[in-house]
Amino acid sequence: MADHSNVHHTTTRETTREGGNSGIAFIVGGLVVAVIVLAFLFMGGDADRASGDLNVNVEGSEAAQQIEGAAEGAANAVEDAAQGAASAVEGAAESAEQAVDDATNN
Repeated sequence: MADHSNVHHTTTRETTREGGNSGIAFIVGGLVVAVIVLAFLFMGGDADRASGDLNVNVEGSEAAQQIEGAAEGAANAVEDAAQGAASAVEGAAESAEQAVDDATNN
């Protein structure tokens, strides 16, 4: 008698789909931009359409004045430092130029 063996092979592929929400994210982003634009237009984004005068008076406190003074002092210090550095660089350049002149004339 002949021996017959039956062998069956089955291959299964499982496919998954990732990133399917990118279309929804694009639509939601577009809606957010549209809402922002509409809010800007309807909530007074155009300053030329204003029909009244607007006066704003802001009185600073002592702390605000101290901060302003400190900021001005810091700005002045930076300006002085920059001018000092510029003078030092200029002096070094003149010294280097003089050294080159002395070396070429000897």
